[in-house]
Amino acid sequence: MRLGIFGGTFNPIHIGHLLLAQNARETLRLDQVLFIPARIPPHKQTSKLLPASLRLKLVKLAIRKNPSFAVSDMELKRPGTSYTIDTVLQLRKQFPTGRFFLLIGSDLLAVRWRGWDKLRRLCTIVVAQRPGDNPSPRQPGVRLLPMPQLEIASSDIRDRLAKNRSIRYWVPEAVERALLRYGG
Repeated sequence: MRLGIFGGTFNPIHIGHLLLAQNARETLRLDQVLFIPARIPPHKQTSKLLPASLRLKLVKLAIRKNPSFAVSDMELKRPGTSYTIDTVLQLRKQFPTGRFFLLIGSDLLAVRWRGWDKLRRLCTIVVAQRPGDNPSPRQPGVRLLPMPQLEIASSDIRDRLAKNRSIRYWVPEAVERALLRYGG
């Protein structure tokens, strides 16, 4: 099984996330892309996070019609900070013969990762270019994923909601309805 591992806060999930996942699935011939919302991200402020249960619900709503996408709450159930290496080791137990592809945005190349060398041995690190970034990953086990450039971030969506501006077309319709209903 060729498994794309796509972790993040998904605070909230948006079309950029979905585009990255679909592009990776097709380009890398992945059997499945597994979205894994983080409980406590090591590199972001948690004070601005939507409740974990809402973020999980939004991911489920966003991917529900794509049979190649799945979601896991493994990091939400695990106490403490959500380190990717712990998640990959847990997935390795579930899928001992799987081939793993860790999907990240190019902005995360600048972040210090716990267990980076081990991650590169266990997964192919797939770096999707973000607007304004020009990554050149010259490390073994790191691959660049060409991406259409879309200037969108979860913080933009939260800001638009706070200002009573529309988020139509920024997120799937079901996600928009849930955010407007439950508050974002």
